[in-house]
Amino acid sequence: MSILITAFTILIGIILLLLIIALFIKKEYTIEQAIVINKPKAFVYDYLRLLRNHDNFVKWSMIDPNMKKTYTGTDGTVGFVSAWDSTNKQVGKGEQEVIKMAEGEKIDYELRFIRPFEGISYASIATVAVGEQQTRVIWVFNGKMKYPMNLMLLFMNLEKMLAKDLDEGLATLKNILEK
Repeated sequence: MSILITAFTILIGIILLLLIIALFIKKEYTIEQAIVINKPKAFVYDYLRLLRNHDNFVKWSMIDPNMKKTYTGTDGTVGFVSAWDSTNKQVGKGEQEVIKMAEGEKIDYELRFIRPFEGISYASIATVAVGEQQTRVIWVFNGKMKYPMNLMLLFMNLEKMLAKDLDEGLATLKNILEK
């Protein structure tokens, strides 16, 4: 019986230690990736402003081609919502809304995840002219992990995983636009 009590005490101690550590671990993350596309800025921005076009290059949209997609509002304007629902756990269920647009410059999004985990994150895509025929596309993704879920940041490199996904999406976008 004393071995069981000792084991239980150690387990409780480990759990408490992890909860204390989680108090001091960052809760916010930001990933920024960029690529240069050999097309004029207006051309690139006009493609990116339409959220339906994101299905062609965003990695998560391509994981499950059979996911249910619904759209609400006028694409390319503030308030447009693209919702998805998939049984694939990598995709889950959620929606993305255009929350702000700086014409020809930047588009801001709010991502609302419902399944497999609830949460809200923010993303933006900016276009910067590098030359007359070149545009730098900057994709930023940021969010927060609530306490004590932020403890997961110790055990997985979320920023590296998301950076890889953004890089793949940007490479696909470059291929699409430069054809």
